[in-house]
Amino acid sequence: MSTPNEPSFRESVDIMFNRAVALMDLPPGLEEKIRVCNATYTVRFGVRLRGQIQTFTGYRSVHSEHMEPVKGGIRFALGVNQDEVEALAALMTYKCALVEAPFGGSKGGLHIDPREYDDHEMELITRRFAYELIKRDMINPAQNVPAPDMGTGEREMAWIADQYKRMNTTDINGVACVTGKPTNAGGIQGRTEATGRGVQYALREFFRDRDGVAKAGMSGTLDGKTVVVQGLGNVGYHAAKFLTEEDGCKVVGIIERDGALTDPRGLDVDAVRNWIARHGGVSGYADGTYVEDGAVVLEEACDILLPAALEGVINLGNADRIKAPLIIEAANGPVTAGADNILRDKGTVIIPDMYANAGGVTVSYFEWVKNLSHIRFGRMQRRQEEARHQLVVDELERLSRHLGDAWSMTPDFKQKYLRGADELELVRSGLDDTMRAAYQSMASVWHDRDDVDDLRTAAYLVAIGKVADSYRAKGL
Repeated sequence: MSTPNEPSFRESVDIMFNRAVALMDLPPGLEEKIRVCNATYTVRFGVRLRGQIQTFTGYRSVHSEHMEPVKGGIRFALGVNQDEVEALAALMTYKCALVEAPFGGSKGGLHIDPREYDDHEMELITRRFAYELIKRDMINPAQNVPAPDMGTGEREMAWIADQYKRMNTTDINGVACVTGKPTNAGGIQGRTEATGRGVQYALREFFRDRDGVAKAGMSGTLDGKTVVVQGLGNVGYHAAKFLTEEDGCKVVGIIERDGALTDPRGLDVDAVRNWIARHGGVSGYADGTYVEDGAVVLEEACDILLPAALEGVINLGNADRIKAPLIIEAANGPVTAGADNILRDKGTVIIPDMYANAGGVTVSYFEWVKNLSHIRFGRMQRRQEEARHQLVVDELERLSRHLGDAWSMTPDFKQKYLRGADELELVRSGLDDTMRAAYQSMASVWHDRDDVDDLRTAAYLVAIGKVADSYRAKGL
């Protein structure tokens, strides 16, 4: 997806890091300590499949242990390599610092195409990879806590958690060794939607920032804004669904592996998703215009461009043709360092990946806390909350009877007010609060410093500053 002379994903992360630290007063030794990856473990293991042993290569990288445990997903993909894993681990460090999740950064990957293996084979491969990491404490609730990523999901996390418990039978907190599990295996409600929901909350907070909206040359609210989504996987689907159903946005373009769909009237996100699930791509979908070269749809006029799949889809080859005034990086590294420079010069506002897709790690943090506390959110206070609300409703009903026709409660008020928050509502509330606070910390730097002209640099400044403070507190 990139052009010749394009920096690699890892180089892009380093370029953006260097751009930020040039504006900071850090001792050279501390700057280097924050920048470099602490350790990367490479494992090659064999699994007997289809009558013969197949060898697989996997990685687990730990970027920073300024806080422990370290946190980061495990991806299964053919593009997995050491440089990519280390770059993603670095992003996790900065991401956790920005949203104040108490983790260092880590990332893992297995070089594999999951589509080539059936469910039983994938379980054997996943369990063996997990075994190799667990025995070296690279999966551990107190040291290193993976989560889903590209090519993995609830199923794989459940297998990993079970493998850990088989190898650590007396660890009472064993279920906290990994997040993103199914709810019936120690997971938390709202985790599957978390990253997409976080993208929605990030955009809502951006549109509350009048100065930021003005810098993008935009006005108004999310209502009526047109969106082009690249990648209708878990993140892209949930982000597009929530933005259309709850915020009045209109998805006018959807880009997938086999091409793209466009419709200025707006596409039905659920219908497109179902079509992809049945047919493996968007080709043949009737309610929209099919474009074989999906990449050109990135250059279509729209209000918000939402890349939610691959790294480097916006690069030196197409950056100057991007028309969207606002880009939100739902994927990791969809805008290369070279493209970032071009877009900044054009005045395009980019909501950076380390903030925009932090919903996943935020809700993973909630799941980890739930697992360590051994109690679901809301269990202790929900009914007490409802009882206190009942006292208010009883008084209002007494007042209504006393005043007669002069005053009465709104029809649905009683039902809505009496119901205490369940786990999903509490998770969404915590995520919303996190995304608001993180955006405000970036925006204050963006608006108040003359030497900061973009949100990405602001995000790096905030994150690196917090990591540096943690190291200083350790005496470094």
